[in-house]
Amino acid sequence: RGIRSDFRQTVATWWWQEMKNFSSKTIAVSLFLFIAVIAPSITFGAVYAKRTNNYMGAVELLLGTAWCGIFYALVSGMPMMINGGTGPVLTFQAVTFELAKSWDVPFLTFNAWIGLWVALYMILSGFFDLNRFIQYATRFTDEIFAFLIISIFILDAIGNPASQVGLMHYFNPNHKHHTDEEPEFESENPGNDYDYLTVAFFSLLLGIGTCFFAMTLRGIKHSPFCCNDAIRGAVTDFAITISVVVFTLLKEVLFEEVPTEKLNVPDSFAPTFACCDDACLKYFPDDCPDQEAAVGRRSWFVDLFDLNGKSWVIFVAAGPAALAFILAFLDNGITWHIINHPSNKVTHGEAYNYDTCVSAGMIAVNSLLGLPWLVASTVPCMMHVSAMSEKTKEGEVLHVQESRLTGLLTHVLVACSLLVLSLMKLIPLPVLYGVFLFMGLVALPAQQFWQRILLFFMQPSKYPTTPYTVFMKDERKRIHFYTLIQLFFFGALYGVKTFKPIAIAFPFFILLCIPVRIYLLPRIFKESELIVLDGSPEEIEKFVEDKTDEELRQAMEEGDEEDEEDEEEEEESEEDDDDGEGDDKAAPLLSQTVAPERPAFDPTPATAANMDVVATNDQNDDDIIPEENVALVKTDHGYTPEMFEAAHRRAGRSHSRADRRRKKTVSDLSGMFRAPQETNWSHV
Repeated sequence: RGIRSDFRQTVATWWWQEMKNFSSKTIAVSLFLFIAVIAPSITFGAVYAKRTNNYMGAVELLLGTAWCGIFYALVSGMPMMINGGTGPVLTFQAVTFELAKSWDVPFLTFNAWIGLWVALYMILSGFFDLNRFIQYATRFTDEIFAFLIISIFILDAIGNPASQVGLMHYFNPNHKHHTDEEPEFESENPGNDYDYLTVAFFSLLLGIGTCFFAMTLRGIKHSPFCCNDAIRGAVTDFAITISVVVFTLLKEVLFEEVPTEKLNVPDSFAPTFACCDDACLKYFPDDCPDQEAAVGRRSWFVDLFDLNGKSWVIFVAAGPAALAFILAFLDNGITWHIINHPSNKVTHGEAYNYDTCVSAGMIAVNSLLGLPWLVASTVPCMMHVSAMSEKTKEGEVLHVQESRLTGLLTHVLVACSLLVLSLMKLIPLPVLYGVFLFMGLVALPAQQFWQRILLFFMQPSKYPTTPYTVFMKDERKRIHFYTLIQLFFFGALYGVKTFKPIAIAFPFFILLCIPVRIYLLPRIFKESELIVLDGSPEEIEKFVEDKTDEELRQAMEEGDEEDEEDEEEEEESEEDDDDGEGDDKAAPLLSQTVAPERPAFDPTPATAANMDVVATNDQNDDDIIPEENVALVKTDHGYTPEMFEAAHRRAGRSHSRADRRRKKTVSDLSGMFRAPQETNWSHV
């Protein structure tokens, strides 16, 4: 029932509209996503080849990315999602390879049975609506997971301490690129020595330049440059594409002699594993260095019954598959949960159960073909939604163009790249590291977790205006304590993922974040604190409204007390005036102040000129004495300033401090979290 409901609400309702909303943004975002997808595919593919003895590599990951992306764009319920290889899944499949090796079972066969079990578990989870438990994942869990994925992108760009990937590793003289390139460079350039520092500094320049030039172009949209909005919008949409082309040409035209690292892709479309013999159990040339050529390549289709006589492996694979299911289920579910957050303004509905079954089909097919498993890739998904969004200058999302065409065109380009793999080698690898860095840095500021980390280094009086800094301003240590708890779980996840012997337990640590948030944090933090730190936008808005009403009630009560005190002071002042002057002095005072030439009754003093005596000193129009109150001080002999002052005290009411406090309360609490509205100049 849940699968059918998801299909009706998404595919059956929006499919045609999402297939025909083509625009110039579609082309720009497709090119950007092509670069954003192919860069990690090739990089992760190289790591797959290293961790699985070349049974899986860049070609396998590109093929899986291409066909899964096209299929998902056409049939899924949430087409804004981008599937790809991820670090956690790569780590799990690397552990699977080691396990198959220890059991003396062919890796691809063992991997295929695990994948089929995972697909079965995912289909059952869709039928029984297990995705409802994803709703228990709050911002606490979402931010830890998203920050982990973003960190992987940034670290892989700058220099991952757990591997030899990243720009800073080029400064290591023993880097694999230097050791492989030095003999070839010196043979082609006699008399010139290979200088690894030149390569390292130029690689750093290419990577950092690609990233920050793209960020500069991205910021042009809200600048006064580039003629008009249409050109600024086009430059912003094509920012990453322009940056990659510019720095690739910079390398190839001006610095061609600097031997930077190229993409490690094969020359032709074929399985990565080259066989030493017909049995295809040894990899050429590593396992047979004396052999001149490979006998062939492994088959694209996996033999499910090539188990070395160990049929029990079919059923034992169900155990590791349960862990892989938890990983894929949470990887998909948390990413979908992040993208469907109300702040992203994605309005075409959710299809958790239906898309879980679609993902199960993709994992099953990839397992049978010996391809890596693909799940929702957090950073590309976030970049896709961001690129298709119309935003204010402050970054608030106004509207999202939800389309299937961007995902479809992106993965058609990936499929086409398989036919021209030799051209892909023209792109320097440091430029793609710059793309990694760009994707991570652009996604980082949107994370509240990151914003709270920055509070550790800020002056408290300069904290940005947010719900938690406003309503917890007297308890800043509590904000930092909450952030430290998230940092602990982030560190635990990263450590488990990096430490190979326990990497298979990674899914459990992700799952652990949910009960910690549900059962442990309410014992440490107040309910109001958890709302402003971890609540949904609706919960925070309701909290602000309730808090505003409470502040207003307090202001009104204090204002009423102040008004009563003012009235008492006025009455006491009037009594003092009456006692001081006396009734016998009132008549002479009036007679002394009357002009002898003035007639017995002259209405002239009741004009606006005399009324200004009361309305001075920045009083509002409400402070002017009404005409009926002026009658209280009229006499047959005229008016005096003292009479106006006395009448003003008795009849005029100035704005109380309570009124001003009520206005300030509404402005501070209600307007703080409301998007700035455009001024309607037609009233001016």
